[in-house]
Amino acid sequence: MNAYFLKTFYVVLLLSSLASGISATLKNSSESGEAKCIERERQALLSFKQGITDDFGVLSSWSNHRNNTDCCKWKHIQCNHQTGHVHLLDLNGNYDYSQPLRSVLNLTSLTHLTNIQHLDLSHNYFVMIYIPEFMGSFSNLRYLDLSNSYFSGRIPSTLGNLLELRYLDLGDNYLWGEIPIQIGNLKHLQYLDLGGYFLSGKIPYEIGNLRKLQYLSLGSNTFLDRMHMENYISDSLSGAIPFRKGNLPLLRTLRLVGNFDIKVKDVQWLSTLYCLTVLELSSLHSLKSSRQWLQTISKIIPNLIELRLVDCNLVDNDIQSLFHSQSSNNSISLTILDLSFNMLTSSTLPLLFNFSLHLQELYLSHNNIASPSLCPNFSSLKILDLSYNNLALLMFMENFNISSKLQKLHLAKCSIMDRSFLVSSSSTMNSLSSFLYLDLSDNLLKSSSIFPRLSNLTTNLRTLYLDYNLLEGSIPHEFGKAMSSLENLYVSNNKLQGKVPSSFGSMCRLQRLDLSSNRLHGKFPSFIQNSSWCSRHIFRVFNLSYNQFTGNIPKSIRLLSELEFLSLQGNSLEGDVTESHLSNFSKLLSLYLSHNSLSLKFVSGWVPPFQLRFLFLASCKIGPNFPSWIQTQNSLIQLDISDNELNDFVPEWFWNKLQILYTLNMSHNNLIGSIPNLQLKLRLRPSIILNSNKFEGKVPLFLLEASELLLSANKFSAFLCVNVTTTRLATLDLSANQIKGQLPDCWKSINRLMFLDLSSNQLSGKIPISVGTLVKLEALVLRNNNLTGELPSSLKNCNNLIMLDVSENMLSGPVPPWVGESMQQLIVLIMRGNQFSGNIPLHLCYLKRIQLLDLSRNKMSQEIPTCLNNLTALSQKSIDRAETESRVHWYNTTYYEIYNFFGGSYYTLHITWMWKGVERSFTRPELILQSIDFSCNNLTGEMPKEMTYMLGLVSLNLSRNKLSGEIPLEIGNLGSLDSLDLSRNHFSGKIPSTLSNIDRLAMIDLSNNNLSGRIPWGRQLQTFNVSSFEGNVDLCGKPLEKSCPGDETVVKSKGAEVQDEDHSVFYEALYMSLGLGFFTGFWGLLGPLLFWKSWRMAYLRFLNRLMDYVSVMVEVNIGRCQRWPKD
Repeated sequence: MNAYFLKTFYVVLLLSSLASGISATLKNSSESGEAKCIERERQALLSFKQGITDDFGVLSSWSNHRNNTDCCKWKHIQCNHQTGHVHLLDLNGNYDYSQPLRSVLNLTSLTHLTNIQHLDLSHNYFVMIYIPEFMGSFSNLRYLDLSNSYFSGRIPSTLGNLLELRYLDLGDNYLWGEIPIQIGNLKHLQYLDLGGYFLSGKIPYEIGNLRKLQYLSLGSNTFLDRMHMENYISDSLSGAIPFRKGNLPLLRTLRLVGNFDIKVKDVQWLSTLYCLTVLELSSLHSLKSSRQWLQTISKIIPNLIELRLVDCNLVDNDIQSLFHSQSSNNSISLTILDLSFNMLTSSTLPLLFNFSLHLQELYLSHNNIASPSLCPNFSSLKILDLSYNNLALLMFMENFNISSKLQKLHLAKCSIMDRSFLVSSSSTMNSLSSFLYLDLSDNLLKSSSIFPRLSNLTTNLRTLYLDYNLLEGSIPHEFGKAMSSLENLYVSNNKLQGKVPSSFGSMCRLQRLDLSSNRLHGKFPSFIQNSSWCSRHIFRVFNLSYNQFTGNIPKSIRLLSELEFLSLQGNSLEGDVTESHLSNFSKLLSLYLSHNSLSLKFVSGWVPPFQLRFLFLASCKIGPNFPSWIQTQNSLIQLDISDNELNDFVPEWFWNKLQILYTLNMSHNNLIGSIPNLQLKLRLRPSIILNSNKFEGKVPLFLLEASELLLSANKFSAFLCVNVTTTRLATLDLSANQIKGQLPDCWKSINRLMFLDLSSNQLSGKIPISVGTLVKLEALVLRNNNLTGELPSSLKNCNNLIMLDVSENMLSGPVPPWVGESMQQLIVLIMRGNQFSGNIPLHLCYLKRIQLLDLSRNKMSQEIPTCLNNLTALSQKSIDRAETESRVHWYNTTYYEIYNFFGGSYYTLHITWMWKGVERSFTRPELILQSIDFSCNNLTGEMPKEMTYMLGLVSLNLSRNKLSGEIPLEIGNLGSLDSLDLSRNHFSGKIPSTLSNIDRLAMIDLSNNNLSGRIPWGRQLQTFNVSSFEGNVDLCGKPLEKSCPGDETVVKSKGAEVQDEDHSVFYEALYMSLGLGFFTGFWGLLGPLLFWKSWRMAYLRFLNRLMDYVSVMVEVNIGRCQRWPKD
């Protein structure tokens, strides 16, 4: 929040400094005698509006009405009152509603505003479009703010032409690449924010010449995004800090994020920044090792109000050296301190307390803090972040001091368990009257008793995160009443059961409720259906996805008129959804109904009141007709209408939607007809998924402008890429179609392809040489065609391949040695079912990452190479799934330039493999299989002993060759083996007894060899079918019916042995139990008497009393006996 006010201060300061230059020109043109706006500029603004989706009426005053022709009177615009030129366009979207303006089209219409001086498009949703180059043509521009608007791509170097610019903010966008050196031309610049998430390279030294600069931010903390996108690998700024003493003398705010190589001489520059009040140095991993830098930061701390040293590998001693020179609390004015992503322990907390008089925000997430009991009372603290530490000790007890002013507490992923979260008394509630925000997500909380504990904590809580815990049981009914102050409640990804409490209807401030991914069941929550529910006019987000709700969606859901996000997917809901359910949702942006048993039935011509961004209806029944109401949705970013029982032609208007979509999924329907070859520009590079339909004809050229095009299992008959100039296509899957003729020779124009799958077509002829230009290619799948000739040598340029599958063709010639030399990234190599000949090249042993190697059904000859033990991945007992997956779908700035940011890649590797004698399909085989298949060739010689070192092998097939010699005794080392086929060879000798040690072996075939002797007796081999061993004349023993010599005698003697063994076992058990009983009884009684004197004395007293008692009883009984005769 402080950062926002600081930015506002800079804006006000800048505008006031510019007042003498432009204040006279920014008067409203409503005054008499002022010039009206220029017609060309008015049309440009109207054209700009046409490309914008304005859900909140921000541009409602922009119209072509005859009484409203003066654009200078429109809202958010100011003109020069003398010339009528537009000087200011302020469309800042930082209002109560988020990102009011959305656009997926280009902004070229703004080029006509040649006299503009102030342009603000910040806090909008421009859907990852690139910052246009023409921005550099606004020679009069003094203020440019494009921050937080989802722009992507590289920073245009043309911005360096804006020589009058004072303010430039491109922060919080998805920008990548290097910072243009032309930024150094902007000599008047006072505010510069280039905080793009994925910027890389060095800081241009030219920026140091911007002597008027007061605010500088370069780079951005991407860790916050990585917490939600853990697979993503971001680049960062690096190299030297180029600034020298005398550079940037007026700097007040400095934010540098990157792994810079800091030098001692750099610190001299930092020490001369006398105006500095805000300092951020993040990802500066070498800071810890530079004593001079730490000393300089320590000296300037008294001048700072904000200090952020994030991800700098700092330890407790470093913090002590930073603050050791500060004499007292009064010497420090810090209000914000961020030491996240370091290696600090609890010892740092008392030290910080000594200088915390003014501290309001303290961020210590991602450290090694383990004891919150050492946390002192920071009296002024409003925000405390201890997330991603190990706080397994007791919380919220008296020894955990919390400021009475505390408003936000972050405790995500702190290993907090039920016993760790206790609320001692009502005094806690009274001391936390200002407490508004609590994040307990991703912990180890299990009991639903957490809910009443939270009720005792505070009654003023506004936001509560309990998602990603282990919560079981039901949500108590009382919780809804006790926590009536809640505005945002997130309890997703737990194990909660039961129904949603009706007491949620008591939450009169509730705006966001997320109960997704639990085990909640029953009918639709009753409080939602209540027309008198006090929150229905402010309720904005409702997520019940992936639970077990049943029944119909009630029509009363339309009462939630302010709803923006509705997700009910992944339940067992049924029945019809009609326009009456949705007719009141004028603000709805996201609708998720996938994976239910719902039928969408809307009257013909229905026009929804909303403009959706995200629409997911997978597995709902919409068909058979194509849904015409989608034509009204002009803001869609992602659309999934897969498996909807659509059996219709796709109307032409629909294909125009691809210009605004990031993802389109219409797979698994029965859509028919051909796709028209329209003249469309797909600037957003969408992922288009049309698998498993009945599309036919040619693949239109405009589809090749997508980043991903999945068209498998259709009836396309032709794929032409002649005159294609696109470089955007990264994934092309045309498998299982009806494409005939030669493979097109046009791959130079699609040279960014990463995945190419043309399998199961009717392609013929040779593989064109131009395929070798696809140097980024990771998967080339040409399986099951009629291709002929040799593999072109140009393929060796494709050294990023992780999968090469040319199986089931008519390819011939030797297996080229360059496959092993140049393709060392290969994980999957399948050349099955061709006419390859010659020996298996030794160079294949260079494939250290190979997990699946299939050369079966060819004409390979000679011996199996003995170097196969160099195949490192097959020697590992398990697959490193995370490492393998990151290699298949790597994520960095190049990835974002190829794919769109939201779409990513939906293509997965899939193969066919001969598995246990049956051809099977496998999806994502690189994560589950480690196999070799050399079957059906003419291989000779022995099976190399080196093959038994491949401890990770799951399947090994060497059948139908001419291999001879004995099966290596070490084959028992292959403990992961599930399938072994050595049949139809010339193996001789005995079956190794070590084979019986492989517990996982589910299929073995040693038939039709020259094996002899007895089948080894063990846990496995006798359980297989006779067919696994037949065809070996000299082989005997179970499961074969042929007995071995001497078996009868052995059987009899074995019977006697078994009987004797039964008796011996009985007596052994008897003697053992007697011995144990004697030992236990003897030492159980006498042991204590021997070792403990008190026991011994008590025992002797007991014996004395017992003897006395016995003697007395004897005498009494004797006396009685003597009296009996007398009686």
